[in-house]
Amino acid sequence: MSSIFTKIIKGEIPSYKIHENDDFYAFLDINPNAKGHTLVIPKKEENKLFDLDENSYLSLMKYAYKIAKAIEKAVSCERIGMTVIGLEVPHVHVHLIPLHSMADATFSKKEKLDSDEFEKIAREISQYL
Repeated sequence: MSSIFTKIIKGEIPSYKIHENDDFYAFLDINPNAKGHTLVIPKKEENKLFDLDENSYLSLMKYAYKIAKAIEKAVSCERIGMTVIGLEVPHVHVHLIPLHSMADATFSKKEKLDSDEFEKIAREISQYL
């Protein structure tokens, strides 16, 4: 059974896409810790980060770096945090979170945005890629 992220990649479920290439897809988290919270995922469905082969892992990190640099230019923040937990969805995903305080990294504080705000943020980040 396809994960929700695979369905997003295939366009079966809408997302606020930031960027994609042949191997990876970046989109805004719909339940963000902070404005600009982005998920970066491989298009190949893999459950655990360290089950990726070494090249795929390194390529994912390189792609996440590129996306993080764009977020940093588009969203006012102290820094971009990165976390990989992977318990919520059985598909590798990297969280890139604009941080203003440690609370932004705890996954207990959530930002409420409407669809217009999500679309605006996605466009702003995308322009730096």
